[in-house]
Amino acid sequence: MAVDRTLQGLVLGGLVAIGLVWGGSYIKDAAQVWRDANRSVTVKGLAEREVAANVALWPLHYSVAGNELSGLQAELAQDEATIREFLEAQGFDASNISVTPPQVQDRYANNYGNSQPEERYSGEATVLLRTPKVSAVKAALPKTSQLVREGVLLSPNYEYRTEFLFTDLERIKPEMIAEATADARRAAQQFAEDSGSRVGAIKRASQGYFSIEDLDSYTPDIKKIRVVTTIDYALED
Repeated sequence: MAVDRTLQGLVLGGLVAIGLVWGGSYIKDAAQVWRDANRSVTVKGLAEREVAANVALWPLHYSVAGNELSGLQAELAQDEATIREFLEAQGFDASNISVTPPQVQDRYANNYGNSQPEERYSGEATVLLRTPKVSAVKAALPKTSQLVREGVLLSPNYEYRTEFLFTDLERIKPEMIAEATADARRAAQQFAEDSGSRVGAIKRASQGYFSIEDLDSYTPDIKKIRVVTTIDYALED
């Protein structure tokens, strides 16, 4: 009986020892996994491109004045026709030209002084060209003095400035996202090397918005496109 108890004790002790060894190994492995799971680095990746605008918006705002509404309307219609002819002569399609409804103002009604303007009514409207022919617009812009010589009173200001747009972002968006992601991974790899680690899988990623701006105030037809991505990478030993 004493022998049996001794044998049982040895067996039980062995099992306990094995359990402690296995449990310690498991705890060690679990601690390693937990530590690795909580080691990460957050980096940002940048992608930039310069692209040419592919759409031009050219508003030609004009105004007339007169004492008779019928005459005012006739002048507005004549100026519209003159502007349309000018644009078509520069090679633009008639289908890309539109005009806003004219706005007419009674100057007498809005005059609170003792003196009244010579002409009672003023009218204005805008002929708008929307075209993909960006280079043609740039070439035609200096020629608007021709309209002035033909009696069209143009009213250029900031509200009616020529705009150049880039509308083909979807075509280059995947490539730029890939470039920004690659840039972020390079930053993560540099950090990992400095810390004696290596880059693991992506834990979290967020894409910033795409910004489109003029290259500068002198070249609004060239756009700078920019996107920033933020990525969390796991770090491993």
